[in-house]
This record gives sequence, C-alpha cells and structure tokens, in this order.
Amino acid sequence: MGAIGRTAEFPGLVGPDGSRWHYLDTAATAQKPQVVIDAVSNALGRDYATVHRGVYSRSAQMTLGYEAARRRVASFIGGREDEIVFTRGATEAINLVAYSYPDKGRVLLSRLEHHSNIVPWQLAGWQVDVCPLTEDGRIDLAAAEAMLTPEHTMVALAHVSNVLGSVLDAHRAAELARSVGAKLLLDGCQAVPRLPVDVAALGCDFYAFSGHKLYGPTGIGALWGHADLLESMPPWQGGGSMIDNVTFERTTFAPPPQRFEAGTPAIVEAIGLAAACDYVSAIGPGAIHAHEAALVADLREALRPMNDVTLFGPEDSAGIVSFALQGVHPHDLGTILDEEGVAIRAGHHCAQPLMYWLGVPATARASFGLYSDDSDVAALVRGIERARRIFG
Repeated sequence: MGAIGRTAEFPGLVGPDGSRWHYLDTAATAQKPQVVIDAVSNALGRDYATVHRGVYSRSAQMTLGYEAARRRVASFIGGREDEIVFTRGATEAINLVAYSYPDKGRVLLSRLEHHSNIVPWQLAGWQVDVCPLTEDGRIDLAAAEAMLTPEHTMVALAHVSNVLGSVLDAHRAAELARSVGAKLLLDGCQAVPRLPVDVAALGCDFYAFSGHKLYGPTGIGALWGHADLLESMPPWQGGGSMIDNVTFERTTFAPPPQRFEAGTPAIVEAIGLAAACDYVSAIGPGAIHAHEAALVADLREALRPMNDVTLFGPEDSAGIVSFALQGVHPHDLGTILDEEGVAIRAGHHCAQPLMYWLGVPATARASFGLYSDDSDVAALVRGIERARRIFG
C-alpha cells in the first residue's frame, strides 16, 4: 500500500543520505507538507506584518489572511468562524475551558485521557470522576451512564486515544452528557488528522485540537465552542486585543473569540494551520482514515504471531498501534529501531493512569500518517525482529 500523500511533499521524511526515513511517530507530531512550509515562509517573510491594529496596507492584508485562516479552520471541523478561538494547542484550549467555564462542578474523565485532559481540571478546582475502560481499551460508556449525576457539569473525553487509538462513540457520549445537563468537551488531537470531524453532527459543546498533529505548525491550535457558551465565559488571560475599553477603574472585554486571544496572536502559525487544513481536506479525512486503518491491520497481523509481543487496544484502532516486547524496555527498542531508520515513540505517552491500568511502565507506539506506506510496516517489523535477536 502506497502513501496517499506523496513522500516528496514532505521534506522531513528524507534522510541526510537521501534515503527514506520510516517515521512512525505521527501521533506525537506530524511531518509537514511543502505547501504548509511555504505558507509559513511567505507569512513570515514577504507578507509579514502584525494584525488588527495597523492602518497600513500590509497589516490590513495580513489581518484579512489571519481571519480567513479562522474561517478555514472552522470550516474544516464544521463550525462557525465566531466559534473558533485560536490557542497555543489543545492543552491551552482545555485549560481555557477548565478555568473559564462558569459552572464548575464535577467533571467526568476516562482512564485513557492524556495528562492535558486531566491536570487542567485538577488545577482549576473541579471534582474529578474517572470512567473505566472496556477490556479492549475503549471508554466504557455504559459505566459512564451509571456514574453521571446532575452534579456533573462537564464530561471531557478523548475522541481518539493517543495510546490505544480507540475511537469514542461521541454521539452516545453527547447524549449521556445532555441527559444530566452536562456539557461535553472532546479532545480531538488524534481525531482531526485521521477522521472526518463535524462538531455539529457529533453533538459536542467544546472541541479542542492542536495544529502540529494535523500537519501544521507547532504553537497553534483551536478551541471550538458553541457561541452562547463562549459568550458566557469570562476571559482567563488579560492583555491587548481582548479588550473593549480599559480604565484603571474598570475594563470591558471584546466578544468571543477575541475575548480569549490576549496579546499579539500566532499569526504565522494560524496561516500555516489553515494551509494544513486545506491540504488534509483535499485528500479527504475519510480516505486518510481508511488508509491508516489498513496499515494498522497489516502491522497487527505481522506482530500477532510473535508470542513475545503484547498488543494493546482494539483491533480497529485509528492509526495507532501500541505494543510491548517481552524482556525489552520500550526505550531500548526505540533505540534499536532508530539504528534501522525507524522512528517510534517509547514511554508513557503522557497517559500514566492508562499505563497503570495496562500494568506496564511504558509501551512502544507506532503511529501512521497519510504519508505512511507498506515499507514503514516492513521496516518496523525488521527492526523488532533484530531486537528479538539481540535480547535473545
């Protein structure tokens, strides 16, 4: 199976000697297509100026480009542009909701959440409840239904697990949240690069994601929220751009989304994120999901006969395969694979509560992108076989 995004479009996939680098760490951060690199380069060079306050023509043009990026990102997930807040990433987006949502109460999380969807709720003073998982590593929504009470004002769940690749039944999660009057926040970091996402169809209230996992730049992400909910939330950071009028006695604030974008924004990064959204849209998230699902199936099939390999998560995981090789620490395996020109992630993947549930300190994780192909699977399997020989 060939890649559906041509390798030549991704300069980061070519090694110093011109050989193919087998990059299987896309769940951590995706390689960037040339079209995104060019968009960032142009925005940082020939087109560069600040936004919103300049009266000169280039500033006006950059403002138009920045707000056009907001529209393109909103369209990518089926939202409205006045419902998209640019953030530094999903971490900041979740922090924003955790601190600014006015009806703090109990929040229901799951055992597979990334630390970025655990720690902000703790720091902001929410009472945290934890939903268990099914045997194959999915969020147990039947258990969630039994746990939810009117005291829960928020449910915050990963749309796709960054460790197991398990996909949440988001429609059902939204129904359960609504049944007790709670809001649903979805962590979409692993979903937007590999699944079609339509926030209106999902029925969620907030959706957070990062740009760098979506083939875009680092330092940029987005929070989508219903307009009425954003309007009800006070700003959580103060500074320029987010104000209406400032005196030493009283300050009034701009309407959302500007209310939540204090200071000079990530102009260049937002334009790069929009270019990434356009790139993925042109290929089609559905096609990307099918492509990655086939590679996941191939890899699991290749690893299953190895009786010293433990596979984690469901068979139909979305673009991610986590595993353990008996007698070999994931870090050692990662080092051996690196010598073979294969890059994987090894560690707890910022999901330590999930590691405790799995009964391991860490896992090895291979994650695919639209540029991945059969050669990546073959190289990974060869590297694992070499590690088995080395460690006996």
